[in-house]
Amino acid sequence: MMNWTTLQWVLLLASTWQIQSRTLHFTVLEEQEAGVRIGSLSRNYSAPYKLVDGTYIRVDESTGDLFTKERIDRETLCPTHQDGDCSFSSTAFVGLDEIVQIITVVEDVNDNAPVFERSEIHVRIPEDASKGTGFPLDDQAQDKDAASNGLIHYHLKGSDGFFGIRQDGYELELVVQRELDRETQENHFLVLVAVDGGSVPLSATANLSVTVTDVDDNCPEFDADSPNTTIVPGLGIKGAAVAQLKASDKDLGRNAQITFSFSRQISDRARTLFHVDGHTGLISLSVDVQVDSPEEHVLKVLANSPLCPPAQTQVTVYIQPVANPEPSIKIRFVAEHQNQVIKLQENEPPTVLALLELQDTSGDKGTLSLEVDSMPFSLKPQAGSYLLSTSKPLDFEMFSEYDVAVVISDPHGTRLHGRKVIKVVVEDVNDNVPKFDQTRYEKDIKENNAPGVSLLKVHATDADTDQFGKVRYSLTNRGPFTIHEETGVISIAESLDREQQETYILTVLARDGGNPSQEGFTIVCVNVLDLNDNPPAFSSPHFYFFMSESIPRLSQVGKVTVSDGDKGENGRIVDVRILNEKVPFAIDLEQGSLRSTGEVDREEHDRFDLQVVAVDGGRPALSTTVKITVFVEDVNDNQPQVLLPSSNLSCLTISPATQTGSMITKIYAIDEDSGMNSDITYQIVASKPALQSLFQIDQHSGNITLVQSLRGEDYGMHHLFIAVRDGGKPDPLQTTVWVNLLVNETQEKCHVRAVPEYLPTTPPSPKTLPIKDCRGDSNAWLFFLCGLGLMLISGCVLLAVAVVFIRHKHTKRKVNKTNAWETGNLCELKPLN
Repeated sequence: MMNWTTLQWVLLLASTWQIQSRTLHFTVLEEQEAGVRIGSLSRNYSAPYKLVDGTYIRVDESTGDLFTKERIDRETLCPTHQDGDCSFSSTAFVGLDEIVQIITVVEDVNDNAPVFERSEIHVRIPEDASKGTGFPLDDQAQDKDAASNGLIHYHLKGSDGFFGIRQDGYELELVVQRELDRETQENHFLVLVAVDGGSVPLSATANLSVTVTDVDDNCPEFDADSPNTTIVPGLGIKGAAVAQLKASDKDLGRNAQITFSFSRQISDRARTLFHVDGHTGLISLSVDVQVDSPEEHVLKVLANSPLCPPAQTQVTVYIQPVANPEPSIKIRFVAEHQNQVIKLQENEPPTVLALLELQDTSGDKGTLSLEVDSMPFSLKPQAGSYLLSTSKPLDFEMFSEYDVAVVISDPHGTRLHGRKVIKVVVEDVNDNVPKFDQTRYEKDIKENNAPGVSLLKVHATDADTDQFGKVRYSLTNRGPFTIHEETGVISIAESLDREQQETYILTVLARDGGNPSQEGFTIVCVNVLDLNDNPPAFSSPHFYFFMSESIPRLSQVGKVTVSDGDKGENGRIVDVRILNEKVPFAIDLEQGSLRSTGEVDREEHDRFDLQVVAVDGGRPALSTTVKITVFVEDVNDNQPQVLLPSSNLSCLTISPATQTGSMITKIYAIDEDSGMNSDITYQIVASKPALQSLFQIDQHSGNITLVQSLRGEDYGMHHLFIAVRDGGKPDPLQTTVWVNLLVNETQEKCHVRAVPEYLPTTPPSPKTLPIKDCRGDSNAWLFFLCGLGLMLISGCVLLAVAVVFIRHKHTKRKVNKTNAWETGNLCELKPLN
């Protein structure tokens, strides 16, 4: 619905149309993005600028520049103006009283490729088409573009010089360029390519199928195997076949029809005796024939086809005269027979095959006998006849058929009157077992094979024939293997893993097609070769060990077991090492254990997280990393350290008015050990004056409280000697400290120059080491020198122990070596890792 502002503009335009109206022309290329500047109204007119119906363009109202509002497709805008200009008009209001008609011409770009309506084009051309003959192609490509962009040119691919393209304007023809011969090539498959005229041309293709149609351009020819001579017996019967002639014509259909006839040049006698079938070419007897002397007839036969000269061949026919009757043999079959052929299964015991009777037309009776090499057959007289028998079982695999020659001779054996051949066919029975080429096959294959890969081929043969000799294969214990029942190819249905099974023993059966069948077998041994496909495996994915911080050097911390499922070098663990740097541990590969290599102080490190890698000997090598966590167990090797009071000379003033139960001060101590070893207790060992103490200490918190009211005689300095002990077992460690308390009404700062000397009534425990606090003592340098002396003494003692140990070890090694030389078994001493 038009709003009021637009309606005002329209009315204004309508009212001012008569004032002045001009036309401006612009051009723009199609398929450009929106916002393309196509020109400006400012060159001809002044502002303001307003478009009334800007469908495709917009105007900058201040500058007068014209821009496209969207992508413009020329083929969509002007679908029917393919070859002419394509434009659209707009109306602008410029200045105060002018109307401008804007004509925008959309110029074409080559954005459309030629298109064939059908992808397959079929053309039929007769084979006698002369060179230069053109055949119209109606299936032409179309291009939506204009001018040269829509102008299409054609060419052929794959014509082999037989065809070309002729283009005249919009007419397109397929032109014959070479002689065609349907009998040589009936179909030609080409590609018709259409290319437009753009600066960057676009193209399309269609398959062009040319069928060469037949014309009658070939004449009949007699086949090479047509007979040239033939013999007709003296007693010929009407209709009996004499010879079969064959002729052919390379053309098709009616063009290849042939009719046979005798030439006029044959004799009248031959024309009377013989007949040729015009369609089949069969020459037969026209009448019954009986002659007493030989006759020879030359038959000239023509093969006729339309528009062709006839082809001619010649057949010579010999007619034999009727001969005097000769002695003959009458066969009465006993064994199975078919078409005068005796059939006998192999392996049969000696068997009677036939009864032979001599039919002698002459006056002298003849005799029957077998030719010399007619074994294994025999011919025995039997009541005026002869029995033809086998002399031993026949073996089909040796001979499948025999020609048994029976000769007719006079009683004296001086003249041969005739010869009769009796064919004996031996029928196969399933008497042979399939036999493999090898009694055992062996094949190696690497593990991790691809499923379905062929392993090897077994082969068995059966001496029998037909179905009896046809072998099919099968596996008795298939597992991951399959066998093709006809070819004997053994395949692996799945990937093999040597670590699961290293050797497979397969039994392959070969069965023939008999019923019942016979079978043979062979053994196939499959060895799965190892690949380094298993990395070293630790017995645990994460080892946890506990060790005392006082453990001796080179002691075993825990067992670290690693193995590899592979074989040989692939399964040998060549290296197990700790990846962490500067840790007091090492891996003993021979013992499979983690050992300590240095001192461990729990107070510095209470646990160690080690990364251990194991490497196998494969190429390339595989490795596995495992985590080992070592927890350091505490040893009671640290005395409690008193932090408060800061010195044995510290002093605290207490008012006599202090209430009973009040906390006077606090002892605070720490122990770097853990657990029970760091459980600290406090105890007042002695006090001075040595009367009943006015003070009490909480053994757990170290709080010192007043337990009695202070009186006049309590004024003065009170010294409390306190023992600070840890909970170590069996012997705790302790530290002592003096707490100095001055009971005085004035709150002046108190001073302590020296503390009383504590002399216990019982000797101290060996592990009770009271400290000499030097933090506030006036004899600090004396304590320092004492400590330094103790350190020097300790160093000397350790040095002496080391020297004794080394000398002892050296002496022991010499003794061992001397004993080895004496026994002749000197062993190599290996250093510890």
